[in-house]
Order: sequence, then C-alpha cells, then structure tokens
Amino acid sequence: MSNAPTPPLAPLVMIVEDEGPMRRFLRSFLSGSGYRLQEAASGAAALQLAAEKAPDITLLDLGLPDMDGQDVLIKLRSWLKTPIVVLSVRDQDTQKITALDHGADDYLIKPFSTGELLARIRVALRHAAEQRSGVESSVFESADLKVDLAARRVFVRQTEVHLTPIEFKLLSILVHHCGRVLTHQHLLQEVWGPKRSQSPQHLRVFMAGLRRKIEPDPAQPKYLVTEQGVGYRLAME
Repeated sequence: MSNAPTPPLAPLVMIVEDEGPMRRFLRSFLSGSGYRLQEAASGAAALQLAAEKAPDITLLDLGLPDMDGQDVLIKLRSWLKTPIVVLSVRDQDTQKITALDHGADDYLIKPFSTGELLARIRVALRHAAEQRSGVESSVFESADLKVDLAARRVFVRQTEVHLTPIEFKLLSILVHHCGRVLTHQHLLQEVWGPKRSQSPQHLRVFMAGLRRKIEPDPAQPKYLVTEQGVGYRLAME
C-alpha cells in the first residue's frame, strides 16, 4: 500500500462573467492551465456560489446584468479574504481606483493576454498564501533585482545600490504588495502618513529617482510599472 501523500487540489477560480463567449474563453484556458473552476453569470449567483464554496481567487467582471460589479466586490470583500481580480472593459481611472479602494487585488482591462492574466493570478495566489501562513520572506528577488528588507539593502545585478530612506520605504511597500496595484493615495499615506501634504506629483519625483537606481532602462521600467492615472505596481519577472 502506498503511503504517498495526497497531492493538493488545484486552486479554485470563480469566474463571474455574464457574457457567454468570454466565460467559455476563460473556462478553456484556465482549465487547460490546471485550475478548478466555478462560474457565475450574475452578481447574485456569484455571492451565493462564493458562500457555498469559497474560491481561492475570483475573476470579477463589473458589467453584470443584475447589479453593478463594484457592489458585488464590496459584498464579497466584506467577508471573503481570498484575492479578487477585476476584469473589465471599463478603463476609466475612477473605476480602477474605486475597485482597488473597495478591496480588489488587481484590475485588468479587456482585452488582455492570457499570459498576463495567468501571471497576475499566480502572483495574487502566492501573496495570499504568504499572508495565510504568516510567513513572508525578508528577501525579495526578481531577475536582477534583490531587496533584503531585514538588512535594508538593495542589489541590482549583484551590485549594491544606495537608496534614500524615502526611496527604500516606497520600494519596501511595493515589495510587501508585490504584483498588486497600489493607488497614489495608498502610497502617499503609507510613506508620508495620513496628515501628509505631498501630492501625486511628489510621489512621481521619488519614483523617477528610484527607477534611475534600479531599472535597466528607467524610460521603460520592468519592475516599477505605472498604472496610468491610478498608481504603481511592482512586477515580477
């Protein structure tokens, strides 16, 4: 008799999408990528389905037939702790910021590439696993970038770069939320506090300085990615 451990179940993805072709598209490539799926074509169905079997991650469309997706997001986030990634044709900055403020972990504009979505799913699931375990590595590595949070040291291509205290604080916040879009407001409050007087332009100045120190090409950043009109995201290779 084999004593081999039972392999863990693949992550369960809840697709909340009312358009049949898009739902079939997501079903096809996500199931082909090894994920388990549950699907809802309305906000009410999504809330019921999530209550019956909480998903490991939710892909939420905002244009639902029975209620606005932002309202579904608020209701889900009131008790659901697992990641929620918004997939929407709504490309207005206000919609993105509202969704992120309501607790979305990420926001992708349709149409998107399957590779981009899979990468965002992996990052969101990894971040959630670290939070559940209560264990977060003090060392972040991606391609040529290494950030040692405990030692407060940063290396690019194995060469140490020296950051100002504000630059290091900004980078460390992005590392803690790697893969997530952080709004200007969130970053300003985390770096300078709730009574800060700094503006998004002030933040852009520090981000530009940080990029000059860690990016191979600051004009085309691969780590510190701008989410236009919304904020920034630390991308992983």
